[in-house]
Amino acid sequence: MANAPQTPAPKPKDWILGIHAYVPGKSTGKDGQVLTKLSANENPLGTSAAALEARVHAGDPARYPDPDSKALRAAIAQVHGLDPARVVMGTGSDELLNLAAQAYAGPGDEVLYVRYGFSVYDIAARRCGAVPVVAPDADYGTDVDALLACVTERTRVVFLANPNNPTGSWLPRVEIARLHAGLRPDILLVLDGAYAEYVDPALDDGALSLATSAPNVLATRTFSKIYGLAGERIGWGTAHPAVVDMLNRIRGPFNISLTGQAAGLAAVQDQAFVEASRSHNAQERARFVEKLEALGNHGVRPLPSQANFVLILFEGKVTAEDVYTGLMDHGYITRWLPGQGLPQALRITIGTAEQMDEIAAAIRTMCEAAK
Repeated sequence: MANAPQTPAPKPKDWILGIHAYVPGKSTGKDGQVLTKLSANENPLGTSAAALEARVHAGDPARYPDPDSKALRAAIAQVHGLDPARVVMGTGSDELLNLAAQAYAGPGDEVLYVRYGFSVYDIAARRCGAVPVVAPDADYGTDVDALLACVTERTRVVFLANPNNPTGSWLPRVEIARLHAGLRPDILLVLDGAYAEYVDPALDDGALSLATSAPNVLATRTFSKIYGLAGERIGWGTAHPAVVDMLNRIRGPFNISLTGQAAGLAAVQDQAFVEASRSHNAQERARFVEKLEALGNHGVRPLPSQANFVLILFEGKVTAEDVYTGLMDHGYITRWLPGQGLPQALRITIGTAEQMDEIAAAIRTMCEAAK
């Protein structure tokens, strides 16, 4: 019997086949046991009470939300001293990162970011058919000179997270300005500030002001981290009106839900909660890092962090995988990163004081037992 003809099937674009789906932080162990989750950089203080209350009374769910999120954009602009017309909303800042690449890059173009940068940058580049280009790092941090050396005539977008995820590294304002000054005006510089609110305001990197003054800078923020609204998927960005117009043309319609707009509005107006979260994070991160640094003779090296997590290198007898599985036995799930070229590292979210003390003690026990 002759072979039956095969039914044609839709064929995806070659560049889509090159994408590896984003892998979120896990919340369970290998056996499905629910563990204390310190793998996704969520706020251990939860969510502002005002935001929770507003979410409950958001309005009629049978009706579409405001497609332009006008009240939320106005509140964001007031807090940050921006023009509401230059604020664009996204379904998390992830949507805006993808839209930036989609709007300004395509097949044959290049999208540039630093090694150990946020994994969504690679996806954003490939999603629009562009070529991802990875610049060398400087001891797991961003090297401005290395980034600029990788710029070619095909570079269209440069992504930079500050603080960086997953390393926690930080570039000061002068270095951000130097990077921008070294880029051609037709290259869009995307300054991803997902963790910016965790940085002492006195150390402001100037991303928002640069996005206000320069026509080729997009600064993005999220409500997922310090605001404790990861489940609502709210992000925003600010840029020159021409850039905002391009992103608004291709963003999802009604992309911020009714509850998201209500909760986001209340959250951004509750800056006392933001300050409390920033203060808690700074205190517990410092205590945790001090305990880890005391294990330096065991090959434990926490990298400097300005975010709500610490990336820890295990360069001794105890491996990152050993600690990852060992902490699960203690009831905690953290982020092991072999898929991002960091098999020797764990990224651990800063949780409560009790949680950080328990994790530090568990790591010490594992190191001492490995002698």
